[in-house]
Amino acid sequence: VQLQASGGGSVQAGGSLRLSCAASGFTLDEFAIGWFRRAPGKEREGVSCFSSSNGSTYYADSVKGRFTISRDNAKNTVYLQMNSLKPEDTAVYSCAAPHYYCSGGLYWGKGTQVTVSS
Repeated sequence: VQLQASGGGSVQAGGSLRLSCAASGFTLDEFAIGWFRRAPGKEREGVSCFSSSNGSTYYADSVKGRFTISRDNAKNTVYLQMNSLKPEDTAVYSCAAPHYYCSGGLYWGKGTQVTVSS
């Protein structure tokens, strides 16, 4: 099982980024993928996850209305579209699968840095 996150970068507040999490060794129907982030000095936060039971989506309150999780089964890839970025979104973003109620995961990909400047 491998997960590879990419797409991070530096943007100004109000900008957008799209993160990708490419999975191998399993299909998106077998393991639900979630996005997590860890900001400096803060605990890891579940940002957005697909439900393993019905494919529904979960968003942390802090990103609702700004972030959108999506998937491409053909590419075995999950995306996180991040719009209206704020400085407080600055963190290392990682994907994990399967996730545990969007609070943690079994397999983790290497994180990608997102930096939002004011």
